[in-house]
This record gives sequence, structure tokens and C-alpha cells, in this order.
Amino acid sequence: MVMELTQTRYEVDRGVALVTLDRPAKMNAMTRTMRHELLRILAEADADDAVRVVVVTGAGKAFCAGADLSAGRATFDYTGPERGPRPIREHRDGAGQVVLAIHACRKPVIAAINGAAVGAGLTVTLSMDIRVVAEDARVGFVFARRGVCLEGCAGWFLPRLVGIAKAAELAYTGRVFPAADEAGSGLFNHVVPAGEVLTKAMAIAREIVDNTSAVSVALNKALLWHGLSEPDPQSQHLIDSKCFYWIGRQPDAAEGIDSFLEKRPPQFTMSPTKDLPDFYPWWTEPKV
Repeated sequence: MVMELTQTRYEVDRGVALVTLDRPAKMNAMTRTMRHELLRILAEADADDAVRVVVVTGAGKAFCAGADLSAGRATFDYTGPERGPRPIREHRDGAGQVVLAIHACRKPVIAAINGAAVGAGLTVTLSMDIRVVAEDARVGFVFARRGVCLEGCAGWFLPRLVGIAKAAELAYTGRVFPAADEAGSGLFNHVVPAGEVLTKAMAIAREIVDNTSAVSVALNKALLWHGLSEPDPQSQHLIDSKCFYWIGRQPDAAEGIDSFLEKRPPQFTMSPTKDLPDFYPWWTEPKV
């Protein structure tokens, strides 16, 4: 599928889709256009069996400087005449829509945070499965310093990544800090020199593409993220058992064992768009 994109770039090479936020003169600040393009890209990547992993990075020196504030005071006023009246119950946070699309994607999504990432530019990475960041990148959840509050589902994702106490400190202070300061907090998987961010992210993507079953990875993603909402280990045990019973009888399981015994690379054939079990998804979520 060929998409007309003006503020992002999308390219697929040997199983890895590289998504680039492409407003370098504005530090890739997020606009409505960029959000809509990201939603289209994520839908395309999720539906395309040629895509095994999605890597997201920024053009130029920044990853994403958060929301574009060029509209001034009207930036966060969703009741203005240029946008039309909208009841509060109908409003949906734009960054949150992108975050939910990433969360719903059956493919792993890796953030290659090559530079500054603040506000929505950081919250949008929280639902990504792996985050690689430049050690000197300036990052922060700056909302309280702009007189607004967390968005992008950060209230759900952030404490699950770093714990409630650390999440409270980062959200309440709104501080901007070098990524290296939180190298051990769980916010990032890898903190590396700036010139190595994309290389590291692509190496992880390549490891997934070259060695794993796409269906196994899709199930693992669902088991991990949705396991966070299971009430106890016994509940998780029930769904683990159901998934393992099903996948153990599938062609990819047979190939995984054969390739190990024959000491050769596996040739998995199952598709996450066609071959997931009939009980997937096993969780229910409100439609927003």
C-alpha cells in the first residue's frame, strides 16, 4: 500500500518497518496530521505480513518535542470556534489514540529515541514494547509545567513501567532530565550513545525477525501486556495454559523443534493476521 505522508516516513525492509517522525525543523513536534498519519501507518503495519517489527524514530536531532504549541493558548482548548463545539464526553485525546493503536498492534514496536522527547513525545513511547534512548536525550513528562495533565494513557502505562512512586515524582515535578538519569528505572530498555540508538533498535528488531515465530511473538505481546490486568497468577495460569495447549499443536511449534534438533535456522510460516487462535483476543476492553 502506498500512503501519501507529509509529516512522517514509512519504509519496510526485510521484515522491519521504519517509521520516522519527519518535522525536523520543529523538533518533530506532534500535530493532528502527524497523529493521523501514525494511525494509518500502524494499521498498515499490523495488517501486513511482510512487517514483523516496527521501529519508530525521529528525523534530525530530536525524537519528538511534544505537542506543537504554535497555536498558543488555543493549543489545548478543544471548544474553540475553529474546531467546533464538542461535548466533553466525546473528546478523545489524540496522543492516546496513537498509544492505543500501538498497544493493539500485533507486531512489536520499538522506540528509537534519538534525541529530545518530552510531553506527548515521551508518553507516545510508553506503550511501545522496547525503548532505546540516547544517553544525552532530554526527556520529561512536562505537563504540570504547562498547566495541563498527563495524557496518552500515561496514567496507566507509566506506573506499570517504573512503579507508582517514581511515576509520581516524574509527573508531579514535570522535570526535564537526561535519559541517563533514569537508566535503571525501567523507563528505558537501553541507554546508549546518541549515534548508536537506531543501530541498537534495528539490531533488536533483526534478532526478532530472524529467529522467532510471528505468531509466538504476537501471543507473547498479548500475554505480557494483558497479563498486567489479570487479578492474580492463577488467572494468568489459565490463559497461559490455553495458549500453550493451542500453539503446541501448530506448524510453527513443530518447525521450532525440528530446526533445533537439526541445528539449522527455523523457517516459520504462520501469520499473525491469519493464524491466531479463535479465542484471540481473550480480553475485553471498552470501545473508545
